[in-house]
Amino acid sequence: MQVVKYVFQPHGDERGQLIALEEFKDIPFKIKRVYYMYDTAEGVVRGHHAHKKLEQILVCIHGSCKIRLDNGKEKKVVPLEKPYEGLYVANNMWREMFDFSNDAVLLVFASELYDESDYIRNYDEFLKFIDNDSSAE
Repeated sequence: MQVVKYVFQPHGDERGQLIALEEFKDIPFKIKRVYYMYDTAEGVVRGHHAHKKLEQILVCIHGSCKIRLDNGKEKKVVPLEKPYEGLYVANNMWREMFDFSNDAVLLVFASELYDESDYIRNYDEFLKFIDNDSSAE
């Protein structure tokens, strides 16, 4: 499984740092939705789903967290600890976000608007979807 982590270009001086992100330049898709998670209670695991077509870039803009990625064959845990790093999460990828620091803010850029029909929330259904998708190729 290839994990794609972007390092965004900070711009700054003695006043502080700024990161500007643009679709198709820093983000590899058209941005249709932006949201963020914060005040995540200790021990909570978020996500537990995959998407049929939605792509995401995850950026922990404050604090830290870990992302567990699963393509149905292989699993990887990717730490997000720097506000200038973004993790690309493709469609057809099971994701779980966990081990949030008390001060974590996880920002998400999404390629699609919210659509419940795009979610796969059952792991066995995800495995069937992946198997059907790969056999169609």
